[in-house]
Amino acid sequence: MAGATTLIVFLACVVLSQGQVQPGQCAFYEECGRNPSIGGALIPPIVPCVSYTPARLLQGEHYRKLIEVCPMLDRGEFNTHACCSRNQLKSLEMSLTLSKAVLNRCPACAVNFAHLHCINTCSPNQTQTVNITDTRNVTYLGKEREVVVGYQAYLSTNFADGSFKSCQNVRIPATGGFAIGTMCGRYGAKLCTPQRWYDFQGDSSNGLAPLDIDFILIRPGNTAGVPKGMIPYNGLTLGCNETTPTGGKECSCQDCKESCPVMPPPPMPAAPFRLMGTDGFLVISILLLCFLLATFLLYLVVSCWVHYAKDRKDEEGGKGKMSAKAQPLIDPSEVTFTDKNSLAAQEFLSSLFQTWGTCMASHPLKVLLAAAIVVAIFATGLMSIELTTDPVELWHNFSGILSKDLLTQLLELQTKIQNIEFWSKDLNRMASLKDVCFAPLNPSNASLTDCAVNSLLQYFQNNETNFNAKVNVTSLGVTREVDWKDHFFYCVNSPLSFKDITGLAMSCMADYGGPVFPFLAVGGYENDDFTNAEALILTFSLNNYGRDDPRFNVALQWEQMFLDIVQEYQRDPSNNFTFAYMAEYSSCKRILVDSKFLVGLGGILVVGCSVLASMGFYAWIGVPSSLIILQVVPFLVLAVGADNIFIFVLEYQRDMRMLGESREMQIGRVLGNVAPSMLLCSLSESICFFLGALSTMPAVKSFALYAALAVLMDFVLQMTAFVALLSLDARRQDGGRCELACCVSVTTPRSTKPNEGLLLPLMRKYYAPFLLYPITRIVVMVTFIAMFCTSIYLMLHVKVGLDQELAMPTDSYMLDYFKYLYKYFEVGIPVYFVTTKGFNFTSVAGMDAVCSSVGCDEFSLTQTIHYATEYPELSYLAIPANSWVDDYIDWLNPGSKCCRLYTLGPNAGKFCPASQSAFLCGRRCMQPPDDGVFRPSVDDFNRFLPDFLNNRPDLQCPKGGLGAYDKAVVRDENGEIIATRFMAYHTSLTNSQEFTMALQMARELADKITQSMRAVPGTSPDFEVFPYTVTYTFYEQYLTIVPEGLVNISLCLLPTFVVCCLLLGMDLRSGLLNLFTIVMITVDTVGAMTLWGIDYNAVALINLVTAVGISVEFVSHLTRAFALSIKMTHVERAKEATANMGSAVLAGVAMTNLPGIIVLAFAKAQLIQIFFFRLNLIITLLGMAHGLIFLPVLLSYFGPGVNKAMLLKLQQSKEKARRAAQMATTASGSNGYRNLGYEHGERPDLPSPHHLPHGTQPSDITAKDTKNVERISSF
Repeated sequence: MAGATTLIVFLACVVLSQGQVQPGQCAFYEECGRNPSIGGALIPPIVPCVSYTPARLLQGEHYRKLIEVCPMLDRGEFNTHACCSRNQLKSLEMSLTLSKAVLNRCPACAVNFAHLHCINTCSPNQTQTVNITDTRNVTYLGKEREVVVGYQAYLSTNFADGSFKSCQNVRIPATGGFAIGTMCGRYGAKLCTPQRWYDFQGDSSNGLAPLDIDFILIRPGNTAGVPKGMIPYNGLTLGCNETTPTGGKECSCQDCKESCPVMPPPPMPAAPFRLMGTDGFLVISILLLCFLLATFLLYLVVSCWVHYAKDRKDEEGGKGKMSAKAQPLIDPSEVTFTDKNSLAAQEFLSSLFQTWGTCMASHPLKVLLAAAIVVAIFATGLMSIELTTDPVELWHNFSGILSKDLLTQLLELQTKIQNIEFWSKDLNRMASLKDVCFAPLNPSNASLTDCAVNSLLQYFQNNETNFNAKVNVTSLGVTREVDWKDHFFYCVNSPLSFKDITGLAMSCMADYGGPVFPFLAVGGYENDDFTNAEALILTFSLNNYGRDDPRFNVALQWEQMFLDIVQEYQRDPSNNFTFAYMAEYSSCKRILVDSKFLVGLGGILVVGCSVLASMGFYAWIGVPSSLIILQVVPFLVLAVGADNIFIFVLEYQRDMRMLGESREMQIGRVLGNVAPSMLLCSLSESICFFLGALSTMPAVKSFALYAALAVLMDFVLQMTAFVALLSLDARRQDGGRCELACCVSVTTPRSTKPNEGLLLPLMRKYYAPFLLYPITRIVVMVTFIAMFCTSIYLMLHVKVGLDQELAMPTDSYMLDYFKYLYKYFEVGIPVYFVTTKGFNFTSVAGMDAVCSSVGCDEFSLTQTIHYATEYPELSYLAIPANSWVDDYIDWLNPGSKCCRLYTLGPNAGKFCPASQSAFLCGRRCMQPPDDGVFRPSVDDFNRFLPDFLNNRPDLQCPKGGLGAYDKAVVRDENGEIIATRFMAYHTSLTNSQEFTMALQMARELADKITQSMRAVPGTSPDFEVFPYTVTYTFYEQYLTIVPEGLVNISLCLLPTFVVCCLLLGMDLRSGLLNLFTIVMITVDTVGAMTLWGIDYNAVALINLVTAVGISVEFVSHLTRAFALSIKMTHVERAKEATANMGSAVLAGVAMTNLPGIIVLAFAKAQLIQIFFFRLNLIITLLGMAHGLIFLPVLLSYFGPGVNKAMLLKLQQSKEKARRAAQMATTASGSNGYRNLGYEHGERPDLPSPHHLPHGTQPSDITAKDTKNVERISSF
């Protein structure tokens, strides 16, 4: 009995001694097989045997392995003890290798991470930091063994916090995210803490931990809850800005904030221009207004004083006041050189066009045939016309609400879209999504599951079984059900996880093998609170094939079927979604005789033929057209051409045929009167547009070329074909034949009175006198000056840009897409920083100038982009750029198992992927560096780069480049890198101003990077880095559109001044007034754009260039009429010009421009409504206001004086007529005539009634009063 008691006591002492806490004592040792409580692990869950034994002295290979895996435990070869076997060290090395793949870019972090697990596994004082809490009995190698499946690890918060801080900012270059986000489970990088970081590492359900570790963090000096004898480990941790004992360099700035240099914040945007504490432009506009009004008032005062002084002088000289209507006798010496030039120019042009018009009218059929042939020749070029259009972006998205029922419906819809099949003529077989989709990890032989489809459902691999999976999990004694919500919450915070720790044990990776980042799956959340997302995002990514690729048509077919399915789903009242999507187009009897229906139709045909001829010619020579040309040029030519035609036809209708004058001669004479004015306008506009073609903006350049030739062709056809048409119509009218029924004749004779119409009498009797009343003139000048100054202020505040949604019809499904895009998307579009040929990436200096990991330059390409993301509100960059150089260096690093070589078999010496067994691939591609900074040699860089780019990433090697970088590096046939790209992300951009600023900031950043990289030895001086994203194509124009627009409009204004001066015989004053009025119209138009919410962009610029052309029509006719008037006062000449020419201009505008513009108001396309209806209405109304209100008043004040050469000519003509009348007999000829079609000059000549004094009719003319006739039509 005593012996038994002794034995029991002895055994108890042995047990107590085995489990006691003391230095130099192990808690477990050696491997004892797999953990029986874990199934479906990502790596084999090998667990250690329970072994309360002294720590072992390490020697030989065992010691060298410890130094390789856990150098921080080294105490010398004959003085190092540890509690881990060689097998445990190998398993630990394999486990650490997985983490090193993402942590090795920051050596201090990698060392601290390994330090923790080396202490737990190999510490010689294991029992002081580790407390076994759970064991299992297993059979291993035929023996029953007790194994550890759970233990507590006591750590000091100093050690835990130091390790966590060193790893907190380590980046994953491929995603731009943080590595710790993949190691903190459901909390992600933002919510991760040291405790949560360690909890994830110790959770065996993550698929990586072989057993459960409960990390207990204890503050220094706090012993509460610490078992007796336990000492929380408080080893030395390295700061991320410190070097490692093995020679590793400090971490880079991108991975360690403490390593960042002191960077001054980027310059703030320029402050608004201010003067005297307020808007500077407002102050300038007010000062300009005051200056102009003061100048005008001073002019009025001086003018009144001069007139008063002149009147007093005349009275004192006994002359009295001269009648305003009396014409003074002109001495030839008073005629100036300018007056002579003006008269000569008018006589030359009138004579030339009179002869030309007579010729055209005499041979109408021949002229029409010739014109038709010329137009047909030009128009044949339309067969080869090339319309410039943008390719459709094949992206499709829609939004919804987060709930299981809706997600189930979404899965059904997504599956239906993915299973689209159709017959393709281009492929001559059935086609589906896999034929056109973007398959990053299997591009050569894609299946449906290889297609990159991003959605929330990809967290469940688009599998309904996974989505509906549930499991009961017991935690802290509480059992609860885990379902899809837990997995969703886990995945949005840790999207790179291959296995969650919720109990469902599902992967977060998409079925095609890539991660689904939460900002691409959900939207409408705040502060990364994904569970409160208001929208779901579904994206099908298609390849962007060239238009000559047969698969381009296949993609369009798939897109159309996609639209059909989604639109049908949208119309279904049973669905619960509100969603948007995008698939990235006189006598009543003589009415029929005197009407001009066919003439008007002919005028429209002339306009159409000129447009066809212009488009055909440029299509012939290969100048591409665009849809905007088809929409704007016809309107422009119609506005210009119709006004000219109205002026010509109205002049003909108001004219009376003279005795002895044939029909053709009358048409020629009328054409001689109006053609110089038509030439003035057409030539000004044509030269204006030709100069506009100097623009560097393709849209403006092509538009200007097409418009210039169309206007020129329109004038030529007016001078030929339309004159011939009018001649034929006059012949019909003289014959009394109806217009639409030529066989029907009317016996009612033609009226002998000129047909002045309705507008001319009204404007002559009422409008012109009222407008030019003294008080009215002052009010008009003050009003228009104020409007001009106000418009200058508004012009300086016009918004620049064109929002994408404006290009869509008001009922387009795209509008909802854009609305939800701006509302819910938290991250903007990707932006690529592209490098060109000429940079040596294979050199150490080249790699350092690009990468952002340890040893890289502080201002490398990727590091500079990282600095910019620190100020997203200024740089418009949200996520740093990925870097194939960084990941390639990490992939080659011998610290990971990504790059190995076959040592056995036929592939010996070739690259071996990480998925292969270590037995076949026992050799690393590279050797560890001596200085702690790993860089491959030039030969190794070029040798292994193709293997990296084609290596599919997996758990063993997440750094493989396939999918992420295989399209990011372009090499020539010699293997030289000729182009690469580095992808970052913009912030969420919501309007064209933000898109433009993002482009500008990205270009400035790229220029800075270019200059830095050109400093690297061996870099070509032509090398550059430039940013690119799909939207830059549209918004690039807005960087230069303001100065570009000023240059274009200035080039258009110049010829209007020059041509006006030349055709008016060097009349500089008329040219300047003409120019000033057009400038006012343009400025007022831009000001009205600001008020009406019309942004300034290429479409608006084209319309502004058009506005200059149309303004010439409103202004030049009236200016010329004023310059040629022989009334004695400025006011009377302004009245005459306003009545005669203003009525014709108004009729042309009212009958052509306005009806066409008003129709545009009913268009569904917002672009048409805003930039064609609103803007053209503004242009037309402002042109009418300035041409018919402001210009007559301006001319009445500042217009040129009467042409004395013309008065002298008239004076000489009257004297000649008086002498001829004295020689005539009183019985000669009839006193009147009827306006019949006399041929061959059968009647004597008499003046045109259109130019007789007011109230005089042709029948009242006798030989004795011929001296009173004022004939100015020939001048």
